[in-house]
Amino acid sequence: MTDDLNAMADWLLACRVDVVALESTGVYWIPLHEVLERRGLKVWLVDARQMKYVPGRKSDVLDCQWLQKLMSLGLLRAAWRPGDEVCVVRAVVRQREVLLIEQASWVQRMQKALVQMNIQLTEVLSDVMGTTGQAIIRDIVAGQRDPHVLARHRHGRIKASTVDVCRALTGNWREEHLFLLQQALAIYDELAKRVLECDIKIEALLAPLQRHPVELRRTPAARRKNQPTFDVRQSMANWAGVDLTRIDGVGVGTVMKLLSEIGPDLSHFASVKHFCSWLSLCPGTKISGGKVLSAGTRRSANRARQALKMAAMSLSRSDSALGAFYRRLCMRMDKPRANTAVAHKLARMVYFMLTRGEEYVDKGQQHYEEQQRQRSIASLKRRAALFGFQISPLATNA
Repeated sequence: MTDDLNAMADWLLACRVDVVALESTGVYWIPLHEVLERRGLKVWLVDARQMKYVPGRKSDVLDCQWLQKLMSLGLLRAAWRPGDEVCVVRAVVRQREVLLIEQASWVQRMQKALVQMNIQLTEVLSDVMGTTGQAIIRDIVAGQRDPHVLARHRHGRIKASTVDVCRALTGNWREEHLFLLQQALAIYDELAKRVLECDIKIEALLAPLQRHPVELRRTPAARRKNQPTFDVRQSMANWAGVDLTRIDGVGVGTVMKLLSEIGPDLSHFASVKHFCSWLSLCPGTKISGGKVLSAGTRRSANRARQALKMAAMSLSRSDSALGAFYRRLCMRMDKPRANTAVAHKLARMVYFMLTRGEEYVDKGQQHYEEQQRQRSIASLKRRAALFGFQISPLATNA
């Protein structure tokens, strides 16, 4: 109980304890961590894997004594946790993401109800919950059954013809499936209201954090689906002091997820290598007897890491230098490894922009390819020089 936690903090202060090691297990450590920090104690949040790797006697009864002994011997390292202002924004952003995932599951239930009635809306629309899809579904729930009347909601940009849409909207209007469709749509709308409440809360939380006014040069892109209702790009730029969306592949949603997870202050990381290692984007170091057992990155549920990997995946068809870098790596290795390598490069860019205040300028795909061409020529010249040859370019015809 809370009074027990306060009594524990009083006892630790009476014993003149200034540093407390706390094992991170689930979410049970969060209330104790907040109480101890509020009382002025320095709390080390310790990963349970670190204690597992240290050999010795350990039991659940003497777990606290074993933890204290390892910390006093310097065998434990404190995990990094962002400040309170970042944790507050992070909680709301994560809640918004959970609501969007739940909303997507109810869209699938709506599609299932339509398919059971043989309404093949997915065959003529790429997005069932787009402008045309929502208008048709809401009209069906309202009681309309005539396919020709429903097809009038077809937007001009829909590739399918009006005849094809009418054929797709001709089905079996069974009562139980219509009821399920109505229920799913109602829950979808209710979740949309909760997402809007999260947007309002996030905007209110970001207002006092915008300490660095940034002038955005590039014209903002059109608002995408599931994007917050307020100008989140400007708010995030004012919070971080730089516009991270200038990095190719890094969109507004990625920036919001990154800053809500790590915050704009990365001074806790000694270098960019420590930051990338924390993101689990560095090669592994499993070596035994001088032989590399595994060089793959370790598995991690780090949300910032996932956001960077999703951003890297979007560069596959980009005309930028990063897009050319991604495609060049795909020629040398499989796509998952190339995706991790590009995510590592994006992490380095984010680190330097947040710590140095630098702006990212894309030099384009042609500049990157020319740079790689010059490197290849220099490499060939060095190899030719080792064998006593000299490479010269062919004379071009006038």
